Amino acid sequence: MSDGTDAVIQGSELVLGGVRSGKSGYAQLQAERSGGRVHYIATARNSRQDSSMQERIARHRRLRPDHWTVIEEPLYLADTLVRHASEENCLLVECLTLWLTNISYDTDDQERFIREREHLLEAIATLPGRIILVANEVGLGVMPMAPEVRGFLDQAGMLNQEVARRVDAVTLVAAGLPLPLKSPPVAPTDSEIPIQP
Repeated sequence: MSDGTDAVIQGSELVLGGVRSGKSGYAQLQAERSGGRVHYIATARNSRQDSSMQERIARHRRLRPDHWTVIEEPLYLADTLVRHASEENCLLVECLTLWLTNISYDTDDQERFIREREHLLEAIATLPGRIILVANEVGLGVMPMAPEVRGFLDQAGMLNQEVARRVDAVTLVAAGLPLPLKSPPVAPTDSEIPIQP
């Protein structure tokens, strides 16, 4: 945590990884090293019907430093980021994939889903301070049989690509090892892979 004498590391980073890849630990270490006041933005819903998710949430709570500010926001992520971003703060979002799950299944209103997604993408590109966004890399497994699961994985993959284009750095964490995919500054090129719906 900063004592006020060091400058806060600025910039945004997307941290990708699979389940138990070490992505959360890496992101938390980056937040601690930022020198800013850390605001941990938790997107998970604590459902009493899902004991497995309750255990995951409890584990994440145990691993977070007590001096961090915790904000629970399962739906209105962009508004929360805009409200708390500042040159002195580090915002750590855990995680974009859970937020996408919430916003996708919370409403049948496709227009609301598109508005919230676009609002998030616009906000990410302009926020001050240190922004760390954690997401699941969902494109490495087998193609699921259920059409609704395939549709969700498509949405998650497209969101990750859109976010990756807007942040300063992207890191893939596999087996606890951070693998830089994009480091600042990276200028856009004509050879970027197009995002396909």
